[in-house]
Amino acid sequence: MTDATSFSGEDLTTTQSVSKKAADKPVTKKPQVRAATSADINLIHARLMEAIDTSPYYKDQFKDFEKKRMGKRYLRTLLAADPNHLMIVLANNEPAGFMITSPQYGTLWLHWSYIFPEKRRASIAMIGLRALIEHFDNGRFHKIATYTKLGNPAVALLKRFKFDLTCTLKNHIFGEDYMLYELPLTKTQKGYDTGTGMGRLGRIKARIRTLLPTR
Repeated sequence: MTDATSFSGEDLTTTQSVSKKAADKPVTKKPQVRAATSADINLIHARLMEAIDTSPYYKDQFKDFEKKRMGKRYLRTLLAADPNHLMIVLANNEPAGFMITSPQYGTLWLHWSYIFPEKRRASIAMIGLRALIEHFDNGRFHKIATYTKLGNPAVALLKRFKFDLTCTLKNHIFGEDYMLYELPLTKTQKGYDTGTGMGRLGRIKARIRTLLPTR
């Protein structure tokens, strides 16, 4: 493997536990999904760190590893490869969550899907995952794959969208078991993505883009 993408703890904590604040503030407009921009990186990173820190499914050793792996530089690399690898879910025209993916050898890995606790509703999670599947069912990939842990209520969401439990990987990451869920797609395009590395020049260009004013 060229990086640690397939050695990760993808978290789909999205569907259950609707917060009281979210219940008190109804969604008046249908949630929408858009690709991220460089202006979203700080927000995505901050809320991703929150998702990792507050997740009840991972041990501290994994959380430390994942926070280092999912740094701003990596998020900018994904953005440069394809802005849709960082999808923003909007509710009432405000960010309500995000989904992070990356390509590897014909598989689209879904790393994290997180709906902010103050916005959390099952309908928002479903609209987000449906938009992601519809966008990436574009002939580039054989499947979407993600890891989750036993007891994570997100399994219900995965099953709703026809993800199959491929296997349970014993002692897979820091000695813990992970369930591998996959959704078959239809690959029609020739060739394969080989990761998101963009080289030194690409990193320089990405850094320049972060310094430009946003519109």
